[in-house]
Amino acid sequence: MRSGTLLVAGVAVAALAFGSSCESIRASANPEVPTWVHRPSWSLSVVFREPLNALSRQETEAYERGRPELDVDGRRVFVGSSDRGLYALRAEDATVLWRFETLGVVQCEPLYDPIEDVVYFGSNDGALYKVNAKDGHLLWRFMTNAEVARRPVIRGSTVYAVNANDTVIALNRKTGERRWSQHRAPALGMEVAGYAGPLVSQNFVYAGFSDGTVTAYDAETGAERWQPVDLSAEAEEALGDVPRYLDVDTTPVAYNIDESPVVLVGSYDGGVYALDGDDGARVWGRPEVTGVHDLVLWSQPAHPRRDAEPGAPLEPAHELLLAASGTTGLWALDPKTGEDVWHRPLPDGGVSMPVPVAGALLVSTTVHGLYLMSPLDGSVIDGLHTDAGFSQAPVAYGLRAFILTNTGSLLGIHITPPV
Repeated sequence: MRSGTLLVAGVAVAALAFGSSCESIRASANPEVPTWVHRPSWSLSVVFREPLNALSRQETEAYERGRPELDVDGRRVFVGSSDRGLYALRAEDATVLWRFETLGVVQCEPLYDPIEDVVYFGSNDGALYKVNAKDGHLLWRFMTNAEVARRPVIRGSTVYAVNANDTVIALNRKTGERRWSQHRAPALGMEVAGYAGPLVSQNFVYAGFSDGTVTAYDAETGAERWQPVDLSAEAEEALGDVPRYLDVDTTPVAYNIDESPVVLVGSYDGGVYALDGDDGARVWGRPEVTGVHDLVLWSQPAHPRRDAEPGAPLEPAHELLLAASGTTGLWALDPKTGEDVWHRPLPDGGVSMPVPVAGALLVSTTVHGLYLMSPLDGSVIDGLHTDAGFSQAPVAYGLRAFILTNTGSLLGIHITPPV
């Protein structure tokens, strides 16, 4: 393990379950009662910790958002940084292969395209970039005039992106020339930080906006295919009060109910909804599930039990819609009905989007560290606590995960399934 301090979060696991404060974690980290005594398992271990220390870090914000991206075949990790750079690193040991510097902090989840061996990413300087993944050479740069922090999407010959000014943009994948764009006037009044990225499905581009609406556009022409659906009005009807924050900050998620396409989306104060993919009609709504910033679908196919006798019935398949909230915790909903499966209120600082890995969920928290959780009931399997905290979600493949701490150190994490 390289420079920096890493604490095992045995007591932090208790904080996740019972709401203890960060101070209690620090107070319990002593030689008489070492934290590792209380670990529920040894499923998480740190393979490396590599600081990314460009000089420009000294002038920028003390947190890291976005999320790393993986090139699995090439064994590379791509991650943006508040030091204004996009890094390409070797997955085995975090050796820096190249760094591309922009004019603003890079808090965007990159998109790696293995067909062209290129990386698309956005920056707070307002631009969307396409660079060669081999050496970081710039291929094109498109100025959107507002922060680009959500992951872009490729479909066919087009790359789609959304910026912080409620603008959806479609660009020629080869040249970076604009094919179409759509802009919605931002809402008047208070807004929370963050915004939704694009979903491309069924020849539509779905997007949520800060005025509380969700809209679908034709993927080829940009023509509006829905009347904008006002989720704040839906929440007002259900709760009897106008939401304070109208923002739809979750990137929509595609799903099918009885072979009909639906779009799953969340409004910050308005709750989580399933909308008909063709016309935007409401399928179900959960206005109580507030503060949501990320939605993730998790599924597990039917499978035999490990200790089952021959011919015994299979364990049933599972599907969950996981909703991560900075105010109400982590929710698991039935994606067909919106009904609760489980709900975990989390400690201070909020929670990242949950990332499926090895049949479990990997979740980072701002104050209390990194956790491995059961998707079936939300119980904690293991945890790691750092001295820096996390503002970004991890990325995982197989039994390996990667995440950047708020002080700019890339952690390589190994997950060992407990026997």
